[in-house]
Amino acid sequence: MDATVGRVPLVEGNALSQARAELGASFARILGYFREDGVKSVSAIEAAMRAQNAAALVIPAHTLKGDALQFGAEPLADLAEAIEFLARDCVEQHEAPTQALALVAQLRPLFEATLELLERETNPLVSRRPAFGRRAAAGA
Repeated sequence: MDATVGRVPLVEGNALSQARAELGASFARILGYFREDGVKSVSAIEAAMRAQNAAALVIPAHTLKGDALQFGAEPLADLAEAIEFLARDCVEQHEAPTQALALVAQLRPLFEATLELLERETNPLVSRRPAFGRRAAAGA
């Protein structure tokens, strides 16, 4: 896994290996849930941001944080947590979550990059594709 945010990997390899081991045959199904729920959470966060509704940011950000941590996607979890905490502060202060805009703007691209990496790393067909052409290239 070579994709990073700064110097932090999008997905921590040991955590992903542990999730694979713990989930076993259910891993692909749970990853599918992460995809579906993540898309819903990101969309709900974006909608709440457009509506300037801090309270509506909290639950989908919290959900996304937990789901991301399950797969070792720490940068995504950290961003979701930052949105969640900022939203909670705004709710307590009775303020609009305007300062969350920059964080929310980063969310979808980070989610999509993380999901792409997880799917690529866990798809057995993807790992076999580079084998095509190696024999021809080695023999040439």
